[in-house]
Amino acid sequence: MGTQRRAAFISGSGRNMGRGCAKELAAAGFNVVVNGSRNKADCERVADEVRALGTDAVIAMGDVGDKSDVKGIVDTALKTFGRIDVLINNAAVRPASEFLAMTDDDLDWVMNVNCYAAVWLSRAFLPGMIESGWGRIINFSGMNAQQGTGGRPQVTMSKHAAWGLTKALSREFGPKGITANIISPGTFPDEDDDVSKSERFQGLLKQNPAGRLGTADDIAAAVGLLCSDKGGFINGQLLQINGGVVG
Repeated sequence: MGTQRRAAFISGSGRNMGRGCAKELAAAGFNVVVNGSRNKADCERVADEVRALGTDAVIAMGDVGDKSDVKGIVDTALKTFGRIDVLINNAAVRPASEFLAMTDDDLDWVMNVNCYAAVWLSRAFLPGMIESGWGRIINFSGMNAQQGTGGRPQVTMSKHAAWGLTKALSREFGPKGITANIISPGTFPDEDDDVSKSERFQGLLKQNPAGRLGTADDIAAAVGLLCSDKGGFINGQLLQINGGVVG
């Protein structure tokens, strides 16, 4: 890494999978920009966890689905660390809506958070990656989005768009030492979910060949590999992490 630590930006990193990724990358020696749109206390907890692992953290609050917020988020990240070497577009929204009931505002909101945020942030951070000759971009899809789940058309559309963006970035920037991949998680309960008391989660657990549901550590382990120097030949891939329930 030379004298300057590499830095990672993780959207939606105050809880759940984003928090797991922040701790994984901090343990690997990355400074971390922690981002959330609402709960600053959660982000402060993660920043403290990152610092406890021996690297630096800064909190950049804001909604990555709001282009005006993105400018402030990017300014904080770049003023603190100079450049961002790893971009993890984890923040997402998944509202339910039948197709004929979906409004243009519904569609715009979901597309902005789930796809356009990745475009805006990639534009902001790619120049630094190009200059250093090294970078990692990780986007997120979803098992239901891949299958085309009814009742969430805008989510499926946005996640497929993110997959297209990933493939385009991998082709254009791979020769510059920058990889772009997308992760499709299976069923991952939130930190506060009590799986034992949820009929839905119990049903999904029984269907999973792994005999369990996913944890933040499962995602974080894959992110750790993709963001390492050893992960440099993994590019343009959709990585399914679901215990084998969907192949």
